[in-house]
Amino acid sequence: MSIIPEELSYTAEHEWVSAPNADGVVRVGITDFAQDALGDVVYAQMPEVGTTIKANDVIGEVESTKSVSDIYAPVSGEVVSRNEALDTDSALINSDPYGEGWLMEIKPAEADAIESLLSASEYEQQVG
Repeated sequence: MSIIPEELSYTAEHEWVSAPNADGVVRVGITDFAQDALGDVVYAQMPEVGTTIKANDVIGEVESTKSVSDIYAPVSGEVVSRNEALDTDSALINSDPYGEGWLMEIKPAEADAIESLLSASEYEQQVG
């Protein structure tokens, strides 16, 4: 059974999104379910800091020994940080998808942007 932390929000495409921090920034990654389905991640391609993104657009990809999977923007906004550790150790996505394996941080264009995402229980029903 996949781990689905209650405090996060989710997309139908298997991205997770943290609650906004004090600056309104959210952290984004792929779920335990997604990394498990992918297998051993060998590469993660993400947008550069400063890139403006639109919700549901493809903004990167995660490549594994089995396949390549698109990363979709969970919200519209600006990429303010990317996890540089993944450039040298993309396996962090497998070993710690909700921690050290995060992908990027986004400053949402709208303060309530994550309210339209799935809750942990809704996501669990989808992957159940």
